[in-house]
Amino acid sequence: MGYNVAVVGATGNVGREMMNILAEREFPVDHCYAIASRRSIGTEISFGDKILKCQDLENFDFSKVDFVLMSAGSEISKVWSPKIGAMGPIVIDNSSCWRYDQEVPLIVPEVNAHVLEDYMKRNTKRNIIANPNCSTAQLVVALKPLHDVAKIKRVVVSTYQSVSGAGKEGMDELWVQTKGIFVTDSPTPKKFPKQIAFNVIPHIDVFLDSGDTKEEWKMVVETKKILDPKIKVTATCVRVPVFVGHSESVNIEFESPITADEARDILREAPGCMVIDKREDGGYMTPVECAGDYATFISRIREDSTLENGLNIWVVSDNLRKGAALNTVQIAECIINRGLLKKAA
Repeated sequence: MGYNVAVVGATGNVGREMMNILAEREFPVDHCYAIASRRSIGTEISFGDKILKCQDLENFDFSKVDFVLMSAGSEISKVWSPKIGAMGPIVIDNSSCWRYDQEVPLIVPEVNAHVLEDYMKRNTKRNIIANPNCSTAQLVVALKPLHDVAKIKRVVVSTYQSVSGAGKEGMDELWVQTKGIFVTDSPTPKKFPKQIAFNVIPHIDVFLDSGDTKEEWKMVVETKKILDPKIKVTATCVRVPVFVGHSESVNIEFESPITADEARDILREAPGCMVIDKREDGGYMTPVECAGDYATFISRIREDSTLENGLNIWVVSDNLRKGAALNTVQIAECIINRGLLKKAA
């Protein structure tokens, strides 16, 4: 038995990746629909060995689909997700629009899939599920198995986030600036506040009154909502000149003792995690190597001698995959595997 799936925002980086992952994972699709704005009607999108033509968001009949994978931004999701959910489909939204709504579950399947059961059984007919920020998703996948064993008190995370997190415009800007520098063109910032080529920018999203950026605030709030509201979290988010793949340096303080060897063994067995941790040249993961992969890679696992129960870890993942498209598809898979969906007629 297959399902009807619509991908809204199918022409964007994440929308295209959603289509790729649906095909790669052989998601049980009867019909897949590529949905975008009116100006993209007829644009061709690859879906496995098929070519789909984009249909118009405003005129599409969503009552005939089971899942809507939404990757069209917060403003569109704010208007359309409630409308679509009321028609019956499950909307899995990749924007920040619904993440902080207490009535909407924020899901990373390896961490809190159980939340889906209560939400679906309540039958609120809202039918909206939120996908977390890309940097949060890989962080909580790495933290969850450790938290289950030793209970985390505090997390200090510094991110090294690729330009693909800012969409196609971010990737284009890095490419144009990098080429331009080699032909002595002046790199003019447009998408980013400063030059991104051969530089790092400690600024993602807008600044808040606290001095944090909104990206840093998102990581704090989302980690608490997904994993445990008692965990103290502080973040510094940095944009780096990498096309795909987010990296994170994570310092963790636990309530109970845990050694690096114990953590390594726990993470090796944890769902979604891949430990690459050899104390030698090249014995760790970098974003170039993780691009195109499903896993959250964990390296540089070591004890922090400045804390009574502290560890440092290095976490790397493809932000377009686990941080966005893959996590969205995994949520749909969880709903199916747990028998929580009433199929559309």
